[in-house]
Amino acid sequence: MSSPDPAHFRQVLGQFVTGVVLITASTADGPAGFTCQTFGSISLDPPLISFSARTASHSWPRIREVGVVGVNILSAEQESLARVFATTGTEKFAGVTWSPGPRGAPLVEGATAHLEGRVVSVSAHGDHDIVVVAVEFVASHTGRPLVFYRGGFSTLD
Repeated sequence: MSSPDPAHFRQVLGQFVTGVVLITASTADGPAGFTCQTFGSISLDPPLISFSARTASHSWPRIREVGVVGVNILSAEQESLARVFATTGTEKFAGVTWSPGPRGAPLVEGATAHLEGRVVSVSAHGDHDIVVVAVEFVASHTGRPLVFYRGGFSTLD
């Protein structure tokens, strides 16, 4: 059996609605981050989450080196922020209001929720790393979530 055509595979996966998060960290060169749609919970006891990061990313190797990450669950009003953090080579934090979490990860103002924790496991699969994080801080806020569906950003109505 052959592998599916990559364009068709992407189109099929686009049928699944996902939330949109920013993965952030305070690096030696300043704050770093990237947009991520592959995020989820693994365990409530102990509290574990996971996300995937493109191995060829400019931001992920810098964040991985720190070992402490913030997860910013974006609100419907933050689509432009998601687009900026999805690019390479820009000063992503320019003009962004954020404050450090208890362990120092940048937590972006306006997100519907924040999590922060330690990276406990990274495993390579294809062109992405799957990252497991032990959560040490959570905060929930009001707002509607930003979602990704069929290759584009949307909101829940």
